[in-house]
Amino acid sequence: MRRAAVLGVLAVTTLATLAGCGALSPADNGELGVENGYSYDDDLSVTPDDGLNETELEAVKSRSMARLERLRGLEFTDDVPVRVITREQYRANATSTPNRTHQLWNNQVWEGLFLVGEDRNVSAVFDDLRGSTVQGYYSPGTDEIVIVSDAATPRLSRGTLVHELVHALQDQQFGLNGSMDTQDGQLAHSGVVEGEANLLTARYGGQCEAEWSCVTVPGGDGGGGGLSNPGVFAVIYQPYATGPGFVAALEQRGGWDAVDDAHAEYPASSEQVIHPERYPDDEPVDVTVPDRSTAAWDRFDHDPVADTVGEASVYAMLLDNNVGETPPSRYSYSHPAADGWAGDAFVPYRSAGGYGYVWETAWADAGEAREFHEAYRELLEQHGAVSRGDGVWVVEEGSFADAFRVTRDGSRVRVVNAPTVGDLDGVHAR
Repeated sequence: MRRAAVLGVLAVTTLATLAGCGALSPADNGELGVENGYSYDDDLSVTPDDGLNETELEAVKSRSMARLERLRGLEFTDDVPVRVITREQYRANATSTPNRTHQLWNNQVWEGLFLVGEDRNVSAVFDDLRGSTVQGYYSPGTDEIVIVSDAATPRLSRGTLVHELVHALQDQQFGLNGSMDTQDGQLAHSGVVEGEANLLTARYGGQCEAEWSCVTVPGGDGGGGGLSNPGVFAVIYQPYATGPGFVAALEQRGGWDAVDDAHAEYPASSEQVIHPERYPDDEPVDVTVPDRSTAAWDRFDHDPVADTVGEASVYAMLLDNNVGETPPSRYSYSHPAADGWAGDAFVPYRSAGGYGYVWETAWADAGEAREFHEAYRELLEQHGAVSRGDGVWVVEEGSFADAFRVTRDGSRVRVVNAPTVGDLDGVHAR
């Protein structure tokens, strides 16, 4: 898994992988604040107006590494190569070829969130987002940073370089290879990794304004286009928006040692990242869905069989479908119908004639469940759903046209989806 930077100074990633590493320079002697012969307080002689040539990029990178050591109190153990490619090269290389079973399984998850309709594959949506927003990424597999540039000489923003150097430092100190099994687990993991990177990038910028001499490359900010799917982006942006506050809260509790500990015990849910006071004690409920399907319907041969989408994805679903009051900020991740999330399990199904799913959500109490239940019915109405009684709704037109059975039992809400009302019991009998 690569850590990708998009949207300039905020340095945003996607849930998505795309060599070489050098030894410590003898001039460093393991000293915090000195890298490859450059000290954190050195002045550099560079001319950034026409971009950075190879020598200038090496100098800026090395001094940035030294400065991050001072800010974080951790030593780079290896040099970090930086490579530059054009946006066209990135787009050509970034097209994903997912496992067919996983793609079909994952399509149901994002369709169930009302973020990607039946007319699109999720992998194509992610390819579009990456192609237009990524400015650079760090690859743990090759231990290098790749800058995506629209010019022959790299016009990278300071924030992009610093952000990706933080990932390199994290990889050298804690290891970044591997990924969590569920969507919510990936977001929770990224809440630490990306949250720390954004927090340190912001502090680095503050030092540039206060006491450091810093290099600014004209035209280095901005991505390669707009957002092709703002709802999906709202999901994958959550670690960058709420992660810095989460990491800052940990630092306030126990210094950088507490952040180090979080790299060993990642949050269990995006809920804990959105609400730092719930980490680590407020564990999500373990939700399971019994298989009540008929012989015509099967679960996917997929590990895991169930996804967990989490509070961040529920928030994005409600936000993108205009359910409830508009939050003060699109990236606040605070919605009254999502805040009480306690756990969920999303199980896709398929038959010879189509696809369906069972999504069971657990809430902090019956009142929170009732609030989500009402919000979900409002979401269906936003898509023109017609009630057929007994919790059954039908969306008759559009890319989310399907039958839905929505029921609440105490602090649980269950959504059963199928192509027709007659298929609902086939996917999950009452």
